[in-house]
Amino acid sequence: MDLIDKLSSKTARIGILGLGYVGIPLALTAARAGLNVIGFDVIQSRVDQLNGGKSPIRHIADSDIAAMKDAGFDATTDFSRALDCDALIICVPTPLNEYREPDLSFVISTMDMIAPYLRKGQLLSLESTTWPGTTKEILLPYAEKAGLKVGQDFYLVYSPEREDPGNLNFETQTIPKVAGGHTPACLKAAEALYGIFIDNVVTVSSTEAAEMVKLLENIHRSINIGLANEMKIVADAMGLDIFEVIDAAKTKPFGFTAYYPGPGIGGHCIPIDPFYLTWKAREYGVHTRFIELAGEINASMPQYVVDKTVRALNEAGKSLKNAKILALGIAYKRDVDDMRESPSVFVMELLREWGAEVAYSDPNVPVFPEMREHKFDLSSVDLSPDVISSYDAVILLTDHTGFDYDMIHESSQLLVDTRGKFRGDISVIRA
Repeated sequence: MDLIDKLSSKTARIGILGLGYVGIPLALTAARAGLNVIGFDVIQSRVDQLNGGKSPIRHIADSDIAAMKDAGFDATTDFSRALDCDALIICVPTPLNEYREPDLSFVISTMDMIAPYLRKGQLLSLESTTWPGTTKEILLPYAEKAGLKVGQDFYLVYSPEREDPGNLNFETQTIPKVAGGHTPACLKAAEALYGIFIDNVVTVSSTEAAEMVKLLENIHRSINIGLANEMKIVADAMGLDIFEVIDAAKTKPFGFTAYYPGPGIGGHCIPIDPFYLTWKAREYGVHTRFIELAGEINASMPQYVVDKTVRALNEAGKSLKNAKILALGIAYKRDVDDMRESPSVFVMELLREWGAEVAYSDPNVPVFPEMREHKFDLSSVDLSPDVISSYDAVILLTDHTGFDYDMIHESSQLLVDTRGKFRGDISVIRA
């Protein structure tokens, strides 16, 4: 039985390589559709947690993991089991290195681990965000070295992830899935795979086109958020409320899409992905000025927040040095526990560098996690009127729905709002 037949009959076994914010939702969706799913990860504790029916991600319930286990899902650190899989989907991180250049080490190490187990009849799909040409230049040689004829007895695909943690309006199954194949036969196999558990598969002409789609989506957001952040600075200088302006502008039924400012940008995508294209564009002698300018504006916002806090403290007769500062919300977006590239952490570091005593409260992050670039030995502070009033300044960085905003407003000595939660209140510092 060939791959298409196995997929059609749902007898194919699917391997998900990387069990994080992308891999777990993908595994859940495939398992719900009746596919046999194996999850691969190098972190033993993550594998043990999943095999125990527990979710390592806040917005995914333990009951969902338990149901996936009941459907036959198994997590493992044994990559030799890739041999048993008919389709392998790579969902590993693609960060930037210290020079702000693409770091494909997770993709390459994953390929090194599965290389001995690539075989005829398999499909290999990369979902990690990367520069156009990665699938062809990095993954294809592994298949060719294994003696596989891509498009005949092996299928190579790129299909970018489109996860949005915490978004209640869309889930993996209902978000249209872009896919590009190395050959037309590869694309046909991709449609057969993803069509089982994704409502709408959108095909493009090549893996390079699919890779560019993902970058365009996130560059679009980065540039527009950068514009909103710059407009916030201008509006603030003019004594205007940018959130009022945006809300009025978005009533226009055409030609305008609302993007909102904040303390910076976070998550794995928007702060990272644009630089994959700027790096690749240099190979073609192209300088991506628009993309880089937006990145500079967004990266400058934590400093803007700190500067506003310093000025507000000065007006209250206080210095930032030795001031007690409480950061509200350290996840990168509302109602998630994802800390990747969170601008809140950059704000906290700047405050600490200037001698402030920094604490945080976040209902989704009880203990500050281990991070490669940031270190705080802190736990989340439980909020009460007495606790809030004990701080010289409170900075709202992530507007979780779990916060009691009335209590925060009434109890704060000095409240700095980066999210427009207290818009129109002249007693609150906008930043």
